[in-house]
Amino acid sequence: MSARAGHMALRGFWYLLLLFLYAPLAVVVFYSFNSINSSARFAGFSLKWYRQLFGNEAILDAMANTVVLAVGSTAIAVVIGGALGYGLYRYRLRRWGWLIWLIYLPVIMPDIIFGIAEMTFFVAINDWLGLLAPGLGTMLIAHVTFQVPFVALLVNARLLALDPQLFEACDDLYARPWQRARFFLIPVLMPAIASSLLLALTLSIDDFVISFFTAGPDSTTLPIFIWSAIKKGVTPEINAVATLLIVAVFLMAAVSLMARRPAGKNR
Repeated sequence: MSARAGHMALRGFWYLLLLFLYAPLAVVVFYSFNSINSSARFAGFSLKWYRQLFGNEAILDAMANTVVLAVGSTAIAVVIGGALGYGLYRYRLRRWGWLIWLIYLPVIMPDIIFGIAEMTFFVAINDWLGLLAPGLGTMLIAHVTFQVPFVALLVNARLLALDPQLFEACDDLYARPWQRARFFLIPVLMPAIASSLLLALTLSIDDFVISFFTAGPDSTTLPIFIWSAIKKGVTPEINAVATLLIVAVFLMAAVSLMARRPAGKNR
């Protein structure tokens, strides 16, 4: 096989892989504009399901819960995860390998195990102290716990890529802690902070399993609403909700990717 033929074969495989990954999403988006209530036959282009969607109070409440949960958990996770990532870098020479392992654990643990563990913990605390009843509060805590490791690892990776002499230069210039943070740490960490913020936001909006196990009766999010609604069958209205989620996640992933690119490549 010639080099050109091999190159064409790899390109064809790449296109087939993209088709395999994104064709199902394209079908969902396509049928969200169907003029009839069918996911098998397309009868014409219509926006009526989107108009119906924004007139549905249950869906609007789920959207509001999703936004509140995602924004709140992300803000907390970025602060805690950023501080944790810096702490891991600051004390990297000490024998704290077990701490890195603990941070990686929520990342690699199956969501269903993590969700059940969170639910059991919240139920026990509620039984003993009357606190942490299922609702947005418990969902917020649960989301923060799986967002923090991603933020910490991104921030720590950015710090490890820096020249250690930069920190020594700050000391040589007699920079106070707040000056080092304002004029050095925050600017150099801004790409990592921005990408971790968008990643945490995407993870929160996209999460279903952990949210399902920690949610209360009045804290339904969009993924939970979609899962409950498809028990009656997939309708164009559900396709419209899913389309909005797909667009939101795609936009945040794109912005996160752009934020992580080196500045020189953006020119």
